[in-house]
Order: sequence, then structure tokens, then C-alpha cells
Amino acid sequence: MAPSADQHARVIPGGFSVLSLRFSEDDAHAALHQLCVKEHRVRAESSTNRPLDRTLFVLNVPPYCTESVLTEVFSRFGSVQSVELKERPGASETSHSGVSRHFTDTLRQCFRVAYIVFKHASAVNAAKRHPENVPLVVSTAERPVRTGIHKWIQQYSDSLIKASSLQQDIDQFMNNYDRQKEEEAERQNQEAEQQQEDEEGWVKVTKSSRGVKVRPHSETANERMLKREKKKSERKELLNFYTWQHRNTQKEHIAELRKKFEEDKQRIAVLRAQRKFRPY
Repeated sequence: MAPSADQHARVIPGGFSVLSLRFSEDDAHAALHQLCVKEHRVRAESSTNRPLDRTLFVLNVPPYCTESVLTEVFSRFGSVQSVELKERPGASETSHSGVSRHFTDTLRQCFRVAYIVFKHASAVNAAKRHPENVPLVVSTAERPVRTGIHKWIQQYSDSLIKASSLQQDIDQFMNNYDRQKEEEAERQNQEAEQQQEDEEGWVKVTKSSRGVKVRPHSETANERMLKREKKKSERKELLNFYTWQHRNTQKEHIAELRKKFEEDKQRIAVLRAQRKFRPY
């Protein structure tokens, strides 16, 4: 049914629709909080976590609205698939750092933006057409939201880490680390075996799993390669293999012959002087 004249969605510049938000049903006379929503249509973004036809972009989300709270509030428009909260608009963070949940930083208490993904595209249009004078209620008797000292006590209790849970995460991390080291060592050994030289000194270069020609880069492989290079340098090089080597050898040989010729001339002159006839 179409909304009446006094019940309609207000659209502001930028294509945003304004939704009213009330903290609890008891605050009937309290000031309402305003949310700005519109369909998420950033075609430059290639992330599949935010489908263009089923994602609702929400601005001015108050700090007390968590992902679970937004899921409950917006489920009145349709089934919610996922909710992503960020401090500022940006690309979806699909990569997982692998850090344990015990060592991740808590979200800063500030107004944030949200990306709400529905299971059906009709829910996005229903949220955009929702009347501004019909507020969405955050805290109800069925799903209360803690505030004040009760919220602080809950946050403090959640900050305490159980030793058993922490030890379980540590063991899992160390097991994953050991498995990665074993796989890396096995891969390096396989590559080293494939890159062995044959009797004539040829190396068979193969492709790795990534499709790139590689040679072993382990410390043991590098030492073997250095030893082979040292042996090659100690071998006797071929003489007169290049033209400049042959030319230099000829020059040195001619210079040596000239030196011997001059020495022979001097020796003959000495011998002739010694054989000169002297009658007295």
C-alpha cells in the first residue's frame, strides 16, 4: 500500500532517503536520530560482498548500533544477508589477516557508515520508501540494547581473555606455522633436485607451480652453486680461443724471438773477438 500524504519518505540532495531512528519504545518524546540511506551503486568496486542491486548504504550510524542491532532493525524490510560497519566509506576488506580475535583492536566509539546486504533487491526499495515519521526502534523488550553501566560491565567482561581459549588459538597458529615451514622446505628440496646439473654441466630449468622459471634459492643450493663456479674458474682456460688472444700471443712470441736474436748477436761478437789471430 502506498504511503499517505503524511507518511512519505524524504529525499535529500545526494539521493539519500531519511529514516528516523528511536532508541527505545519508552522514549516517545525524545529526539529522533536521522539515518541517511541510498542504494549502493559504485561500479568501480569489484567486490562481490556488496552486490549493486541488493546493498543499502547507510550514513550517520550511531555508536550503539552494532552489526547485530542493524540486522534486527532492517530485517523489517527483508532478510538481511550481511552487515558491514566502517568508520568511513571505502572498499570492502575481503582479505583476512589471520590474526586471532584476541589481538584485534576494538572499534572506535564514533558515528560510522554501514553497508547492509539484503537477500532480495526489493528490500532496498522498501527501506528507501519507508516514511520518515515512522521511526525504527533500536531497543525493544525482545532484543534490549545495553547502555550505561550495564554496557561498560559487558565490555569489561568481554575484554577478559580465557586462558584455555587463548592457548587454543596459540596452538592452532603454531601448527599452521609448522605446516607452512614443512611445505616450504619440501618445495625447496624438490626444486633443488630438479635443478641438478648433469655430467656435462647442463642445468634442466623447469617451471614452478606459479608458472615462472625459477632456480633454487635455499642456502644449501647457493653454496653448491658457488662451489661449482669456483671449480669452473680453476679449470684451465682454452688458449687462442678468441682473436684477440691469438694476436696477443703472436706479439709476445715475436718479442721473445727478437730478444733472443739480439742476445745471440752479442754472443757471436764475443766469440769472434776471442778467435782473432795474434802472432805475438
